Amino acid sequence: MSFTSFNLHTDLLRGLGALGFTVPTPIQKEAIPPVSEGRDVLACAMTGSGKTAAFLLPILQRAIGGPRATRALVLAPTRELAAQIDEHRRGLARFTRVGGAAIYGGVSMGPQEAAFRRGVEVLIATPGRLLDHLQSPYARLDRIEVLVLDEADRMLDMGFLPDIKRIMKYLPARRQTLLFSATIPQAITTLARELLHNPVTINVDRPAAPAVGITHAAYPVAAELKLPLLVELLRQPGVQNALVFTRTKHRANRLADGLVRRGVNAERIHGNRSQAQRTRALAAFKAGRIRVLVATDVVARGIDVTGLSHVVNFDVPHVPDDYIHRSGRTARMEAVGDAVTFVSREEEGDFRQIERAMGTRIPRRTLPGFNYEARASEGLEIPLGERVAVIRARKAEERARARAKAERRVFSSGGSGRAR
Repeated sequence: MSFTSFNLHTDLLRGLGALGFTVPTPIQKEAIPPVSEGRDVLACAMTGSGKTAAFLLPILQRAIGGPRATRALVLAPTRELAAQIDEHRRGLARFTRVGGAAIYGGVSMGPQEAAFRRGVEVLIATPGRLLDHLQSPYARLDRIEVLVLDEADRMLDMGFLPDIKRIMKYLPARRQTLLFSATIPQAITTLARELLHNPVTINVDRPAAPAVGITHAAYPVAAELKLPLLVELLRQPGVQNALVFTRTKHRANRLADGLVRRGVNAERIHGNRSQAQRTRALAAFKAGRIRVLVATDVVARGIDVTGLSHVVNFDVPHVPDDYIHRSGRTARMEAVGDAVTFVSREEEGDFRQIERAMGTRIPRRTLPGFNYEARASEGLEIPLGERVAVIRARKAEERARARAKAERRVFSSGGSGRAR
C-alpha cells in the first residue's frame, strides 16, 4: 500500500516524497480514511508511530484550494511538541500554498498575531498562549472546521482541561474533532464522550506499550554512582547519542554540568530554560553538535530525533505511562533503539510497577568493568540549607542592583528624585 491509495493531492505526494515517506504506517492506514471522510476519531497511537501525518495530511488535503482562513486548530501540551508538529506541517505542505503557524509561549507574540490576521489555514498551539491571543479581537476561531487534541493524556496530566474547555467556547459547535493519545486512561474516555460524536476508535483497547523496536534494560546501581555509570555507559560501542531523563530541573542542571566536567558534550532542556535556550539545545542535539541532552518530562513528548540510539532513564519515572513516553523517543518510525534505566534500591518499587504495566520483566544488567563498590566523588543533590542560602543570596543581589539603579536615576535627574 502506498500514499497514492488515499487520493491525496499531487502536491502533498510530492511533499511526502521529498521527506522520504513512501509507505504509510499502521496508524496512518487506519486513521487517514475516516479523517478524510470527516468522521470524529479517537486514536491510541504509540509515540513515533506517524500519527502527526495521520491527522495533518487530511487537514492539508481539505485546505488546498479552499478559502484563506484559519480552518484547523491543533492543540499540543508543550512548546517543543507544537514546534515539532509545525515542522512536520511545513515539510508536508512545502509544495502547496497552505499556510500555518505555531502559537506558543516564550517567544514574541507579534509574528503570531500576524498569522492570525493573515488567516493561515492551520494553527498549532499550546493552550495557554492561545488563550492569551483570544483576549484580542484579531484572534478569531469561528471558521475552524477541524480540532485536533494531540497527546491528550499529557494535556490532562498537565492540568489543561479547564483551558481546553475555555477554548471550545471560541469554536463552532459543528466541527470535526480528532483526539490522539498514546494512552487511554479513564479521563481520556470521559473527555472523548464530551467532545466526540460517534467517533471511529483506533487501537483504543490496546494496552499502552512502547514501540516494538526498543530493547529495554535495567541497571541496578546505588543512587550516588549513577553519574559515573552514565559516563562509563557513554563510552560503550554503539552508544552514539543519548537523551537522558531526570525527575527534576535541579537534577537536570547538576547532571549536565557533571557530564561536561567529565568531558562529555552535553546540554540540558527543561521548563526553567528560556525558549531560546530550549530551541538552541534541541537544534544542537538534532544536528549532532552535542551528544547528550539531559531533559525532564516536559519534553518527553516533544522530541523527535532521527537516529537516536539511546534513551536513559537516569531517574525511574513515578508513572508507567511516563516510561512509555520517555522510551518512545527512540525507535521512532519503526526504527530500533535502546531504553536504559538506572534503578537504585529506593526506586525498585516504582520500577516493578512499570514492569507490571508492560506485562513483562525487564532484564537486569551490569556494565562489565564498572566498580559498583566505589565511592562517588560528588552527588547531584544539594542540601536544602545550601539551596535556600543560594536563593537568598541571589535575591539580595537583585535588590542591591535595583537600589543602585534607582540611585543612578536620581543622580542623573539632578537630585530631584524624578527621572526625566
